[in-house]
Amino acid sequence: MTQRRVQVIEAGRIPYGEALDWQRALAQARIDGRLAEDLLLLLEHPPVVTLGRTARAAHLLHAEGVDVLEVERGGDVTFHGPGQLVGYPILDLRGYRQDLHWYLRTLEDALIAALAELGVPAERNAGYTGVWTRGGRKIASIGIHVKQWVTWHGFALNVTTDLGEFERIVPCGIEGVEMTSIEREATAPVAEDLWAHALDAVVRGFEDAFGVKAEMQNDVPQLRHATASS
Repeated sequence: MTQRRVQVIEAGRIPYGEALDWQRALAQARIDGRLAEDLLLLLEHPPVVTLGRTARAAHLLHAEGVDVLEVERGGDVTFHGPGQLVGYPILDLRGYRQDLHWYLRTLEDALIAALAELGVPAERNAGYTGVWTRGGRKIASIGIHVKQWVTWHGFALNVTTDLGEFERIVPCGIEGVEMTSIEREATAPVAEDLWAHALDAVVRGFEDAFGVKAEMQNDVPQLRHATASS
């Protein structure tokens, strides 16, 4: 049996709204059959606060200096910014399992495996979506949207994120939650290029959790143009 492939796109830093339009275009192309293979977009955003479908106004404490956007993903309020590795899988779940709980747990498995490789023991927190350190601090958030079994939105893993930025919000609507990062939690000496190491670990974790073969896609501008104009 041929192993399923996922094209991985390392896209750099992209404004949130631009990346959201790109995701939506890619997802629609996947639904329509114009995009033949699944994708994993890996990028970071300038500072932005996003409100998911269950967000409460009281969970946005102050937003001076950042954009605030309402989006279709599940979950409450979160912050994205430099030093945070954001992953947007564009997957047709009909090729995996048509089960959203399975999908969420598998995303968590991928991140837990990646963090273990980076020297950060991590785990689930019963009753919540996302990934926590074993010290009870939240290191990764997950919020998804699915249409006709094709996914977009995804996960946000704090690598070298300025954790003070989370004081703008009640992260994911969880009162009292403490956010953390790989930079803060790593038990081994931090690699000189922690971002590159984290990105590689996430790709390997994704491969193992989903049983796929990742292939790096280098022609990012052409793919963005093709989906934007389709």
